[in-house]
Amino acid sequence: MMTLFSNPKDLQSHRVRFVLAEKDVSLDVVDVDGQALPKDLLELNPYQSLPTMVERDLVLFESRIIIDYLDERYPHPPLMPIDPISRARFRLTLYRLERDWYSLAADIEQTTDRKRAEEARKTLHDVILANVDVFRSQPYFQSAEFTLVDATIAPVLWRLPSWGIKLPSEQAAPVFQYERRVCLRPAFRRSLSWAERAMRS
Repeated sequence: MMTLFSNPKDLQSHRVRFVLAEKDVSLDVVDVDGQALPKDLLELNPYQSLPTMVERDLVLFESRIIIDYLDERYPHPPLMPIDPISRARFRLTLYRLERDWYSLAADIEQTTDRKRAEEARKTLHDVILANVDVFRSQPYFQSAEFTLVDATIAPVLWRLPSWGIKLPSEQAAPVFQYERRVCLRPAFRRSLSWAERAMRS
């Protein structure tokens, strides 16, 4: 049995749940919301971070490591290109998304400095618009097929309204079309926690 310790509001946890749903992996999801971490998690993960995944004697933390493992452990459907050059390019895209988009999301959600949070909202708004041509060029981000990159982007787009970020309807039309394409996937719907559903209720 596989167990995932997951925060129902957390961006990092959401992308892991999305990949698990795409792979149709059966597991036990333990919702951890707030500061009171389960004793099991405190013993398993020295960083006491979420998400944390346990499969028999294997304990994984850090969402990027988990989704890479899942794509190798459950190869169908593949969520990364086969050839090394394309894989390297996609890994670079994932790195940039984590370093740019996800760090801005952390500033929006976690900082107590209102000015810093507002600056992060504006920067994320502008960064997404700067990629409109990429969203327009193919059905998925830099690809004709759904990949780990899309599993990383979709949780961000889903949260934009709850963060107070509104994209201009005409300029961002390709982003909205992409979002509908990805968020209407059955796996995305299955990946949503109660808290994430409430973000769009």
